[in-house]
Amino acid sequence: MRIAIAADHGGYELKELIKKMIVEELGMEVEDFGCQGLESVDYPDYALPVAEKVAAGEFDRGILICGTGIGMSIAANKVKGIRAALVHDLYSAKVTREHNDSNVLTMGGRIIGPEIAREITKIWLTSEFTGGRHSRRLDKIAAMEEKYCGE
Repeated sequence: MRIAIAADHGGYELKELIKKMIVEELGMEVEDFGCQGLESVDYPDYALPVAEKVAAGEFDRGILICGTGIGMSIAANKVKGIRAALVHDLYSAKVTREHNDSNVLTMGGRIIGPEIAREITKIWLTSEFTGGRHSRRLDKIAAMEEKYCGE
């Protein structure tokens, strides 16, 4: 599985930890789209390339981290085809994959600690979409995107 990852300054340290864990413990490929330090940056500049790459199918999933995860989630969800989910607990990590087929995970580096972030990431990356009645709901979301977002 190929994972695109990025963070702003508020999520930089957690991004580095998560990136290493994905490669070393899960054996997945990760490409880092920034940022590269603690200097203040604007989260939309980092959410956009990850969301675009995931929407284009160049990466299987994306992970975005900012101070709260909220800004990254809002920004990523502006890209057609992205279903970014803000997750801060284990149950939501599993259900957002199983029911919502989320393709971008967002987390808050100032909200959760490294251990829970690691577990959320593991669950989210290893859980699969269950389909069934949930597919009908995703079709409705796709229709909304067509109506309001167009190309």
